[in-house]
Amino acid sequence: MFRLPRQVAGSLRHYGSQRIAIQRGSSPLVLRFNSTNATSSGVPPITQMNRAETSMKRFWKTVGIQERNEHFVIALDKRALKTPGGNVLEIPKNKPLAATLIAQEWENQEKLIKPYALPMTSLASRAIDGLRDESTRAGVRAALLKYLDTDTICYHEDSPKALVRLQKEHWDPLLEWAQKEFGVQINVIDSLFGEGQPAPTRRILEAVIECFDEWELAAFERAVYSTKSFILALALVKGRLTAEQAAVASHVEVASQIETWGEVEDSHDVDHRDIRRQLGSVACLTAEL
Repeated sequence: MFRLPRQVAGSLRHYGSQRIAIQRGSSPLVLRFNSTNATSSGVPPITQMNRAETSMKRFWKTVGIQERNEHFVIALDKRALKTPGGNVLEIPKNKPLAATLIAQEWENQEKLIKPYALPMTSLASRAIDGLRDESTRAGVRAALLKYLDTDTICYHEDSPKALVRLQKEHWDPLLEWAQKEFGVQINVIDSLFGEGQPAPTRRILEAVIECFDEWELAAFERAVYSTKSFILALALVKGRLTAEQAAVASHVEVASQIETWGEVEDSHDVDHRDIRRQLGSVACLTAEL
């Protein structure tokens, strides 16, 4: 029996269950979401994403997946979907799950477009439009490496008891994993004036993320910004954590507050869903199936 990897299995509940047709050939169609790319005239390229953002209404009838050489292409009304930058949204053949979920996102859009419900699309577009150039990737890696010195899971408190217990349960195993997996020293800091992480640790972990391709780096970037943790994001991208486990670990402080003071219904509900949507897309993009 086929089984999904554990880091992916819990992520699929954020997507629908419609079947997506496999198609071949056809001409491109495009979209735009928060695009900073523009043509020489200063006008963003006309794409399906652009059109969807402008109208905020569903304009297509069918969604499919086309096979083109070594890639899958998502098609709306048999026309290939393009990114905000005007590139065809091509997904490598070793990522059929990602292609299927992106198609699913567009199939699940109803009368009005819901950009927050397109996490896989936006993540793939980020990889294609923004992270194919090495100089850009170098800048992104440098920005993400700064999170190592302010990593949430490295800053521990000695009270209240609920927080201490949750830190030990969810953060300590990740710190132990990182130290053993990469042969580094991770400092646990108990004040706001800690020294951050040792220089050798920074160099080793920088070398780890230098090996990431555009897909892995896009996923890692989203995970870091969503969790405010370099180590937690690395564990998710490397398959050490499921999306659910990563979401729980990233909200240890919130969980402690809820346990102590109770839940703020609307605020906590929204945060609960959003972090799982973001980290679920990371797990699904990095899964090679």
